[in-house]
Amino acid sequence: MSESISTALAHAGDGQAEKALRQYRSVPEVQPVYMTSVFAFDDVKSVDDIYEGAADGYVYARMKHPNSDAAASALARADGAEAGLVFSSGMAAIILSIISAVGAGDHIVSSPVLYGGVRDYLENELKRFGVEVTFTDFSDPASVENAIRPNTKLVYTETISNPLLAVPDIPAIAEIAHRHGAAFFVDNTFASPIVAQPIRLGADLALYSATKYLGGHSDLVGGAATGSKEWIGRIQKKLTLYGATLGAAESWLLARSLRTLDLRVTRQSQNALKIAEFLENHPAVERVYYPGLASNRDHALASRLFRNGLYGGMLSADIRGGVEAATYVVDHLGFIKYVPSLAGTATSVSYPAKTSHRAYSKAELDKAGISLGQLRFSAGIEDADDILAQLDDALRGL
Repeated sequence: MSESISTALAHAGDGQAEKALRQYRSVPEVQPVYMTSVFAFDDVKSVDDIYEGAADGYVYARMKHPNSDAAASALARADGAEAGLVFSSGMAAIILSIISAVGAGDHIVSSPVLYGGVRDYLENELKRFGVEVTFTDFSDPASVENAIRPNTKLVYTETISNPLLAVPDIPAIAEIAHRHGAAFFVDNTFASPIVAQPIRLGADLALYSATKYLGGHSDLVGGAATGSKEWIGRIQKKLTLYGATLGAAESWLLARSLRTLDLRVTRQSQNALKIAEFLENHPAVERVYYPGLASNRDHALASRLFRNGLYGGMLSADIRGGVEAATYVVDHLGFIKYVPSLAGTATSVSYPAKTSHRAYSKAELDKAGISLGQLRFSAGIEDADDILAQLDDALRGL
């Protein structure tokens, strides 16, 4: 039976070409972007098999799709994890992972210096659901153990804290958490798998704002989690329920970016060390926070835990003169732009007290050690001498 024009056009570009492609002896060098919200089946049994776990496949893109799976599996391999997931944002990854671990009446032990949005969620939002949170000093594993209660279900920290660049003893804290029957989640955003692999160090879950180093080009917003198949399976149910799936185009961009992650983070880490050494010896700078410096409190620990002699591309510095001096530096940095994010290919500066930690009260900032003169630098992949020249020009104007 011949088709009408309207019927023929209605099926233009449908998925039948995929069936033919599978018979070819060549495949695309780069995975296509699967811009589809739903998948088609030839029979009822095929759908039943997928839902019942008897066969692999896709049903509806809110659950998962080929592009999200490609990005998640690549990251899981990099982290040394059994499985992974990608999300519509870093906050989605963190929140859905947390609510997969705790419920009403449960307790969390957390480090106090976190990305501001996560601190706000732990301190304020979880109260509405009957979850208590204790913030304690993670520089001392004993303080973590002392904060644990019988109902503690989760211990939470960052590999490298934002913005003070503190490094907790992940293996020691993992042992404490597991001995008390609690899960241990680590936000590995600042490090990336190139600098640290929390799963291999004992964490149950590594969490990411994929917007940062994983994406690395300031052109996507996303999140990720890696861990055991059991944990990822639990979180996948929440991801499907809440609909925080990373779209096909963003997932494709993330997979593209992961191919150069090692190259980018290695160069950014090398540049960050040079910047830190320059700032540490500059008279306009009171203090530099970077675990790669021999003078840093956590240098020995970071050297033991981190990979390939790298310490990450992030550092912070207290500028002499407080808010006025910090503002002047930001305003006179030339190609180093004021960007309230991090980890792009270009070096950037952020002002934690006015951006990522703006929700902190003055008392909370003081307690956390975040001064009004503190700037956070994200080293890019430029020539290091050009970066240092820009910094010197701005600082000499003070």
